[in-house]
Amino acid sequence: MFEKLNNTIANSFIGRYFKLENSGVPNARNTRFTTEIRAGITTFITMAYVISVNAMIIADSGGPCVCNFGTTDLCVNDPDYLTCQTIVQRDLVTATAAVSCIATTIMGIFTNLPLALAPGMGMNAYFAYTVVGFHGSGKIAYETAIAAVFIEGLLFTFFSAFGICQLFAKLIPMSIKIASGAGVGFLLTFIGLQRSAGIALISHDPSTLVTLGGCPDQYYNKTTGICTSHHMESPTTWLGILGFLIIVILLLFRVKGSIFIGIVFISIISWFRNSEVTYFPYTDEGNARFNFFKSVVGFHTMEKTLGAMHFNLGSSDVWLAIITFLYIDMLDTTGVLYSMARLGDFLDETGDFEGSNAAFICNASSISISAIFGTSSVATYFESGSGITEGGRTGITSLTVSFFFFISLFFAPIFVSIPPWASGPALIVIGSMMAKSIKDINWKYLGDAVPSFLTLIIMPLTYNVAYGLIAGIVSYMVINTTAWLIETVSFGHITYDKSDKEPLGNFKVGSGGEGLLPIWLVPVVYRIRGRKSTAEIKNPIEINETTEINNVNHDVAVDVDRRNE
Repeated sequence: MFEKLNNTIANSFIGRYFKLENSGVPNARNTRFTTEIRAGITTFITMAYVISVNAMIIADSGGPCVCNFGTTDLCVNDPDYLTCQTIVQRDLVTATAAVSCIATTIMGIFTNLPLALAPGMGMNAYFAYTVVGFHGSGKIAYETAIAAVFIEGLLFTFFSAFGICQLFAKLIPMSIKIASGAGVGFLLTFIGLQRSAGIALISHDPSTLVTLGGCPDQYYNKTTGICTSHHMESPTTWLGILGFLIIVILLLFRVKGSIFIGIVFISIISWFRNSEVTYFPYTDEGNARFNFFKSVVGFHTMEKTLGAMHFNLGSSDVWLAIITFLYIDMLDTTGVLYSMARLGDFLDETGDFEGSNAAFICNASSISISAIFGTSSVATYFESGSGITEGGRTGITSLTVSFFFFISLFFAPIFVSIPPWASGPALIVIGSMMAKSIKDINWKYLGDAVPSFLTLIIMPLTYNVAYGLIAGIVSYMVINTTAWLIETVSFGHITYDKSDKEPLGNFKVGSGGEGLLPIWLVPVVYRIRGRKSTAEIKNPIEINETTEINNVNHDVAVDVDRRNE
């Protein structure tokens, strides 16, 4: 039955558009329709936690609720304020699912890549606790901060449309790009080992920052994040380890849907109340979860956050926030896109991938959409790696994810009830798979090796992809520029071995046709140069296969190379 379905879809317009196996189009991808659906389900389940977690974090800012700051407790005990905040949190559950659905749909249709988007973890915390502040105690009001996110999205879209983001990505040395993939893998593993989104194998330690965790809830201090005693005695930690082993063994035997099976199996076990591993213990928090879970179906109409933007841009703090949003989002997007491209084997000989410019534009434009719904900027999620690991290679994976985000608008009680110890094992397995690219780093030359190492180690230690890239790029510039200056000032008397150094920036045109220019600018360049283009771009599916695009991008690349010489 599945064989017939796969062949039918492959021979249809859908199969040709998304370049499915046996679709008969050039450069068809080694994947089938049912594989894409399974990969999309796996990705969604892995990142479904964002629906509740993002809403909880952004709601801590208070949203548009007004607190009388004459009180000393920031309205923590104000019943009217807390009622308003509860409405805001429910608004943001709807907003998170809706924005994720829209953004992932855009990515899937216009890039044909198996990538999922949602409000970014980390950026939402910066937005809620630094920019707006807890219960609005920061320097910028919630409505103004949302307007700043909207403007940042427009700026990011402008830079992406003119190829500036792609040019920046091409300037990043290949070893640092590779290291960013491994760094994201380490970050995923780190997340999967923690309590908030994983199996709680590690916990906070005041002396060493992290240490062995795995303690039951009654021995865990939520304020300090410390396991006071009974390490490795938590039933849910051991259940998470079981989930990890199930996924690994199934992958070892090449069972299709291994990650999906592992997550669902552990989730179902955790939904029974009368057990030591239940996600719904008989506590206030557990009862609240269970009551929400029992409702199964429910849709909340947004009341306070939709379109809540005030463009009060006269303050320097607002522009500082816009600039901060922009550079973090650009670096984050670059790191995650190229990490996922490497995991899915999309990278060509130049280190770029087909559809990279469109991917930047889709991510950037979705940021402004997220602002309209009242949440912080969206990002391409590294949990997309779970679907790629399951075999997802096209935009059908993304569309499957967006479908389930749409469904979650009405079935949020089920999707937000996947325990962290069910999804955490998947993150650990994906992280281990992404780490294999470390072998491709240029370890022979320290000017490449040290920045690459800093890139991959700073990402998990700072919990931020952008900071890892900053560490790698800045250290690369400092180390290699200093060595060059010493050699130059000494007139070559003091020299160093550069024979194993990688070239900086690869501006050659890859097999996918991706060059320095975004595709829509290619005809413009033809007209400016007075050349006749024999290829009018008629079909967006065939854009990257057009010879003239390769020729124009090749000419621009040659010009850049000559200037470098």
